[in-house]
Amino acid sequence: MKILKKRRQFVIGISIALWLNFFLVLPGALAKSELLSEVIAKTQERYEKTEDLKAQFIYEVTIKSVDKIERETGMFYLKKPMNMLWDYEKPKTKKIVINQQKAFLYIPGDHVLYVQNVESIFKSMPAVRFFSGIGKLQDEFQISFTQPDHFDGDGNYLLTMVPKDATFSIQKIFLTIDKSNFHIVQCSFTDMYGNVTSIRFRNIMVNNKLSAGLFTFTPPPGVEIVNMP
Repeated sequence: MKILKKRRQFVIGISIALWLNFFLVLPGALAKSELLSEVIAKTQERYEKTEDLKAQFIYEVTIKSVDKIERETGMFYLKKPMNMLWDYEKPKTKKIVINQQKAFLYIPGDHVLYVQNVESIFKSMPAVRFFSGIGKLQDEFQISFTQPDHFDGDGNYLLTMVPKDATFSIQKIFLTIDKSNFHIVQCSFTDMYGNVTSIRFRNIMVNNKLSAGLFTFTPPPGVEIVNMP
């Protein structure tokens, strides 16, 4: 059970990281209205000019079956192509490091490092396959403004993505796009069990010339290494 729980943390962490890459691979001409088309185009333009990114994150999971909210915070780093680091700070430290070969979940308190091949993630998860740039958005999702409100209280744009595949494990994905700079400042999704995962980004900074070494990981001596299938 412990391994399964860590695998779930692993996969969710990777999936959320890949939601942020949404507009790094977004094809054009997907909108059904002029405003929606404009929002997507400007957001795509913003991320096409982004070589790397760092931001504070607030990660929350609402577990429906037990009516419980789990909340974690830390720093997120991204560098094209597909290098990511989630550096969790509270309530417990841990790291999720992803590069083009491997994905690592390191939990210092457990003295355990979970390792998985990125290739196997691409093959087993349709969402990951798409967000790596292999799939096509228009084949996977219906995109619209969120109903009934297209905007949040600050005037930011709200988008809803619905998977066309009924077997997809995520029912809906919700994005909040900053009205002034077209950064993705929040994304959330619900799964088939009604659990809601949400992540908010704060103090987003782009093109920081992040080192590639940030996205490699060498475990400390004495750490147990568990290879995930």
